[in-house]
Amino acid sequence: MRTTGQTTGRMNGRLHGVLTALATPFNKGRIDEPRFREFINWQLSQGVHGVVPCGTTGESATLSHEEHEAVIRICIEEVKGRVPVVAGSGSNNTDEAIRLTRFAKAAGADAALLITPYYNRPTQEGLYQHFKAVAEATRFPLIAYNVPARTGCNLLPETIARMTRDIPELVAVKEATGSTIQASDIMEQSGPDLIMLSGDDFVFLPMLCLGAAGIVSVTANVAPALVVSLYEAWARGDHETARQLHYKLSPLNRALFLETSPIPTKMALSLMGTIRGDLRLPLWQLSPQHEATLRDVMHELGIL
Repeated sequence: MRTTGQTTGRMNGRLHGVLTALATPFNKGRIDEPRFREFINWQLSQGVHGVVPCGTTGESATLSHEEHEAVIRICIEEVKGRVPVVAGSGSNNTDEAIRLTRFAKAAGADAALLITPYYNRPTQEGLYQHFKAVAEATRFPLIAYNVPARTGCNLLPETIARMTRDIPELVAVKEATGSTIQASDIMEQSGPDLIMLSGDDFVFLPMLCLGAAGIVSVTANVAPALVVSLYEAWARGDHETARQLHYKLSPLNRALFLETSPIPTKMALSLMGTIRGDLRLPLWQLSPQHEATLRDVMHELGIL
């Protein structure tokens, strides 16, 4: 049976609203620390409720261990406790996920985001044992990140419900299948002990309707105030404004996924002059035709 204690309780009420899945700025192949610090402060000035360094949008797959730790450390230093920092620490190697999560805990993060092990294609029992092993080794709040389109495996609702019962450290799930049916099944089977965060900007409003507490957002990199406004409209019961903002943001949501994320997001941030658009191979620059579409959408929203 699940017990609620200090580990879970520390996140109650804190994981909500808009958490930006931060892009990692590079300059000539290195982490651009000054721009990253500026970017974090701009995000907070726009009202985001939390930040997530070293996720998919942060190109964590191409960061060395030293760079991964540096990004998390810089983020925690710059946030200074103003909002929760959820550090990406997942891996397809359980021992590596434990090591990265231990670092996040020691560095002062509020929780760790663990993507389901990619490429290995573990069974549901393997997924359960993976999260259990990380939890027992770290005793730290964990968020399971389920994105089958990236990983090749789907963390099923019944497995999440089992984890919710058995693993007190599991405080939330970032559900990025884009399926409101699966999200509904997770919330039905896991109950109120588990915080649901949308992992997909396209279905943020429908997920709020189902009971999600917030979102880990890609779009908030580019238009944080608009994404925050959608959440705040919903939270105060102004559902019509939330619906209008949903449709207003939909073209930008689509444009930011014209090619593999975060390729369009980094182009958008570069066009805004926020950070350089440098990517790490094997990601490559946005194609000219998609850049034109992205520019048009940004102009229409008044971002450019």
